[in-house]
Amino acid sequence: MKKNILSLFILSCLLLVSCQKDENNPFLITAAQVGKLKKDIKINQLDSLYKEDSLVKQISGPMQLRATDEIKVFEKGGVELLNLEPAQEFDSTSTIGYIRVLDPRFKTKAGLNSASTFKDIVENYKISRIENTISSAVVFIDEINAYITIDKKELPSSLRYDTDTKIRSSQIPDDAKFKYFMIYWD
Repeated sequence: MKKNILSLFILSCLLLVSCQKDENNPFLITAAQVGKLKKDIKINQLDSLYKEDSLVKQISGPMQLRATDEIKVFEKGGVELLNLEPAQEFDSTSTIGYIRVLDPRFKTKAGLNSASTFKDIVENYKISRIENTISSAVVFIDEINAYITIDKKELPSSLRYDTDTKIRSSQIPDDAKFKYFMIYWD
């Protein structure tokens, strides 16, 4: 009886330590977290959150063709980590709407990162849908609030110039690389 209680206590401690390790992982991606970023973080909190790193705010005005409020996060050494866009443009109290994951150190618990291939998606996640655009196939993974863009150059030639055909996961090669790895929060 004492062995069972001791075993249960040890198992509980290990589970607690592993959960804390995941929460403190500066590169973990979940449905509500990307590294230090949590779903409820506001744009005006980024300076304190990334005080050891560099933030570059790309603000375009009405004279530019594309209005943007993009924020780039760079590591101290100059490595670009993430590109962020607020849910509400030009509102410092807005939360984050979109995150483009650039650095492959950012990973999901299953190991999915910006350097992964389509096979990594198929083996670890349920694909919610695939959209066919002019130059890409966009693969949605709702369980982690992500979409992956795969350049049509990675697809069979029969799919490259057709936007009307429904792309199935079986048509995307296992070794197809990601063009963009995006997390979206609404």
